[in-house]
Amino acid sequence: MTAIKGPAIFLAQFAGDEAPFDTLTGMAKWAAGLGYKGIQVPTDPSLFDLEKAAESQEYCDNIKAECEKAGVQITELSTHLQGQLVAVHPAYDELFDGFAPEAVRGNPEARTKWAVNQLKCAAKASQRLGLKSHATFSGALMWHLVYPWPQRPPGLVEQGFKELASRWLPILDAFEDAGVDVCYELHPGEDLHDGVSFEQFLTAVDNHPRANILYDPSHFVLQQLDYLDFIDRYHDRIKAFHVKDAEFNPTGRAGVYGGYQDWVNRPGRFRSLGDGQVDFRGIFSKLTQYGFDGWAVLEWECCLKDSAQGAAEGAPFIADHIIQRAGKAFDDFAGAKSSESRNRRILGLKD
Repeated sequence: MTAIKGPAIFLAQFAGDEAPFDTLTGMAKWAAGLGYKGIQVPTDPSLFDLEKAAESQEYCDNIKAECEKAGVQITELSTHLQGQLVAVHPAYDELFDGFAPEAVRGNPEARTKWAVNQLKCAAKASQRLGLKSHATFSGALMWHLVYPWPQRPPGLVEQGFKELASRWLPILDAFEDAGVDVCYELHPGEDLHDGVSFEQFLTAVDNHPRANILYDPSHFVLQQLDYLDFIDRYHDRIKAFHVKDAEFNPTGRAGVYGGYQDWVNRPGRFRSLGDGQVDFRGIFSKLTQYGFDGWAVLEWECCLKDSAQGAAEGAPFIADHIIQRAGKAFDDFAGAKSSESRNRRILGLKD
């Protein structure tokens, strides 16, 4: 029977300049030592050479072998930063330029071209590693329009999704060739941030089979979206899963928008697993019900707790929530053999 895999951990929030966090092998050993079975790998050049991985099966085989020797599997590669740069509104050029290599900073056209190529490399690298899913962001041309004031001209949103689709379709086709799903983390600040925006994008890309979802309930808590109903609606497109907690405590002073406050003081804030309000029992139950067999990946972010404590607590938390799917119905002991004639008698019908 299918079961959710895990526990796994996204390495992005832990990477650093000191051992063991300065190399992929070091982080793999660290994660395994905490009880994780998988790692989601950010394609930061200091940890993983994405372009080399796209070209070299030997490089990918060596990376895969090193991780397995350390005791973990690679669950997915991540291009969150590159995906963000596929589409950037000019208002955010300065803020997002730091995500790109120095050679293309200050040149939005070159930056976008670089980002698109990075995603295509990620498709091939994922294929070489034998992965089935890939984690990324959609980027945003319309985030400044999220609140309908001033009034949006008719057709503006449709035109925005048409442009976003034109940038992503070649990437999605590359992932189709590689046999890998693109999993967009639906996230405030991205054009794809909830179910409706994802549906609009799907329409614009003609329901491309590789356009899928990285499910992260924390971002839905902060938007006050029903994250359990979301699974009922979109489970067939959920191909990746971030296990991340959050809480929302509005006051008479601030709500969803947060009043420009920092993370500690915002009503909506990210928390370590078990410290927030997310119903993970409900989430794991629904994902199991719908046959999700991907990885449960801790994405640790918390405005209060230290990262070392959060990482240490994450593996047993996830392991405790993974459901081993039942091989038979609990009331099979009371069953009896059936036949059409017996069924007719039970229904009060003549043979």
